[in-house]
Amino acid sequence: QKFQNNLLYSSISPPASPVVEDEPFSTYFEEKVPIPESVNQAFSFRKLWAFTGPGFLMSIAYLDPGNIESDLQSGAKAGFKLLWVLLGATIIGLLLQRLAARLGVVTGMHLAEVCNRQYPTVPRILLWLMVELAIIGSDMQEVIGCAIALNLLSVGRIPLWAGVLITITDTFVFLFLDKYGLRKLEAFFGFLITVMAVSFGYEYVLVKPDQPQLLKGMFVPYCSGCGPVQLEQAVGIVGAVIMPHNIYLHSALVKSREVDRKNKKEVKEANKYFFIESTIALFVSFLINVFVVAVFAQAFYNKTNMQVNEECNATGSPHTDLFPLNNDTLEVDIYKGGVVLGCFFGPAALYIWAIGILAAGQSSTMTGTYSGQFVMEGFLNLRWSRFARVLLTRSIAITPTLLVAIFQDVQHLTGMNDFLNVLQSMQLPFALIPILTFTSLKSIMNDFANGLVWKISGGVVILVVCAINMYFVVVYVTSLNSVALYVIAALLSVAYLGFVGYLVWHCLIALGVSCVDCGSRVSNRPAVFIEEQSEYDS
Repeated sequence: QKFQNNLLYSSISPPASPVVEDEPFSTYFEEKVPIPESVNQAFSFRKLWAFTGPGFLMSIAYLDPGNIESDLQSGAKAGFKLLWVLLGATIIGLLLQRLAARLGVVTGMHLAEVCNRQYPTVPRILLWLMVELAIIGSDMQEVIGCAIALNLLSVGRIPLWAGVLITITDTFVFLFLDKYGLRKLEAFFGFLITVMAVSFGYEYVLVKPDQPQLLKGMFVPYCSGCGPVQLEQAVGIVGAVIMPHNIYLHSALVKSREVDRKNKKEVKEANKYFFIESTIALFVSFLINVFVVAVFAQAFYNKTNMQVNEECNATGSPHTDLFPLNNDTLEVDIYKGGVVLGCFFGPAALYIWAIGILAAGQSSTMTGTYSGQFVMEGFLNLRWSRFARVLLTRSIAITPTLLVAIFQDVQHLTGMNDFLNVLQSMQLPFALIPILTFTSLKSIMNDFANGLVWKISGGVVILVVCAINMYFVVVYVTSLNSVALYVIAALLSVAYLGFVGYLVWHCLIALGVSCVDCGSRVSNRPAVFIEEQSEYDS
């Protein structure tokens, strides 16, 4: 009986095929992109083009306002010395995104759907709540970025609270772009990435960073003369780059291509082309991040408030009061970053910076909305309209952001980013552990399950990433200097670590550590399920 229960639980297959005609709304999967036939050849650009799209939408999360702020702070505080951390984090991100894409391609289901079928009810609901928290935190960062960009572009005429409200409305407008076709939607995202590349690339050319120092910082994993400030910044880079909801998003986006999952060769080919596309997309996002780091490393590393104040005063900037008359090292955020660029390199630099931030905020807002839709449908089987789902999560995200924008200043608004980065760092285990668990199970992935090398390397990578982010959380909490907050954090940590331990237990069983298997519902027995996909996919 136990064997039958394990097999039924682990040998997942999609639910009965829904009647598409009866669905009250369209989804990202209303249209599927056909893959062209080709003769037997190792590589086809036509096929790569057909598979191109999901990776670039996924890469938007590597370019959201939270990442841009982490980049500019890295450059201003550590110069070029932490570029190797950015490179390493991007490579780790690529490996994790590969697992997410493989899960979606092989099973025909995204990570939230698999979690829904593999975990019992209580852990499943807790997991959903954690992922929703990550999405809401990301939403808030994107809204903040857009509001600041609009404020800069309007020379302060659009106050921050109005920018927040504008961001709410334009999100709903952009969401209906996929009515015009999936490929047009993907092309629009490509356009936004191009705007970011041109905007931040312009700043890069304008500032003319020191190329030998840039290359040294990128490929020499060493940080001479670095202290706690630079260490905290390095940890922040990892936390900003690897986003929990992005794993769920990518596993869903790959379902938009027509792949015959009964055909092992087609599945293998899809995995190959999606990996190539993801590599290209993350390389582009890495270059854009490097542009931002290099600009602030070259122009503002070791600059003092006094120096910046004098420069802004000489150019007649209305924002001179942002920089007190002292010799403290300059601290920048998205808002101050635009201001100091305008002071040192002219108004054009400020406006082009703001355009880049606006493109980053708008694009990541849309992908965050899609990931929220997939997570809600997958975990809860709730098929809400996009309007209702966005209204719910966006209201939760907007309310605290709007209150801060109305009653506080831009300093407090950008300061929220530190808290939001910590919040998302805490949610990372709830994406990374499940994706390693399920891609390691033969009962789910069949012949495409992770091999020994991927199991070990994946486990080590996830352990390192989670440890780095927990350090980031501890540093943030200890900096609050409040005994009451310490006590609350300690109590929450017990529950948090208990749940993470539960997920790790399942993951160890999936990785083949049979000695810890005592009543788990996870089994690594192989089962044939690919044939069962055809009806669902049709």
